[in-house]
Amino acid sequence: MRTEIIATGRYLPERVVTNADLESRMDTSDEWIRQRTGIQERRWVEEGKGIGGSDLAVEATRNACEKAGMDVSEIEMIIYCTLSPDHFFPGSGCFLQEKLGLKNVPAIDVRNQCSGFLYGLSVADAWIRTGTYRRILLVGAEVHSTGLDVSTEGRDVACIFGDAAAVAILGPTDDPDRGLLDITLGADGRHARDLWIEFPSSKNMPQFDPSVVEERRQFPSMQGQKVFKNAVVKMPRALQEVMERQQVTPKDLRLFIPHQANLRISEAVQGILGLSEDQVFNNIQKYGNTTAASIPLCLDEAVEQGRLERGELLAMASFGAGFTWGAALMRY
Repeated sequence: MRTEIIATGRYLPERVVTNADLESRMDTSDEWIRQRTGIQERRWVEEGKGIGGSDLAVEATRNACEKAGMDVSEIEMIIYCTLSPDHFFPGSGCFLQEKLGLKNVPAIDVRNQCSGFLYGLSVADAWIRTGTYRRILLVGAEVHSTGLDVSTEGRDVACIFGDAAAVAILGPTDDPDRGLLDITLGADGRHARDLWIEFPSSKNMPQFDPSVVEERRQFPSMQGQKVFKNAVVKMPRALQEVMERQQVTPKDLRLFIPHQANLRISEAVQGILGLSEDQVFNNIQKYGNTTAASIPLCLDEAVEQGRLERGELLAMASFGAGFTWGAALMRY
């Protein structure tokens, strides 16, 4: 018994924020952003509307259920992956459960940021293979825009992130040409402070005070060079690990979906693995880095565009805060 992806779905805010839009709010330029990240535009929620990641996830879930020809009520478990929860607690999966009308369906949050979707996939796979659940909703949902420092001081981070939700409905299959073949995960907490948001923090009393705002410590902080150098090592190495175990070569892959952290990272990983352009799917140019939502967002678009058919070999890899990383190989 393996875990298969029954259907995927996505939802993006209507508001498009271009690089030119950011030029009016910080000292930057379209050329500067494109050269460093490959991003041309991203989606942000409308300001002041109280829209959270779980709201985006509702629409993505409905989209996936429609494609699967199933009712939302058939979902037995929610795994909600995010960097940007609606609230400090409870988990956003509970808010999504309520909005979907799924009474008593269990929900957990996975807080592994950019690696969240693959960590969540590993958890879902264990439950499905043991027969605990037969229909699991795996969610990646983010609203970054409300927590970014959209100023010249914060431009290195603010220009990167976008808002989105994408989901996969997972279930069991005994089809030898379908399902998850292998997955690996990793972490190195020595780098936890190289990509993080320090406040609010339960280590402090109070958890959040005026000095935090004055020092701008409530915004994301990133050591970009460290992230880049580690990502271009950990992502291909993780994927090579699962390919070796499954006796697969890069030439056997129909499609590789890297986490959309930075187009330059994706290009570097592609080069290390020796993959052709038509073997790799990127959409960071349109949406920015949507962290936990980025891999399912790419997957949903790739299938829609005919880039991936049933039974073809799919590889996925991610890297993010923690540092954490992962890679998976499956027959779609």
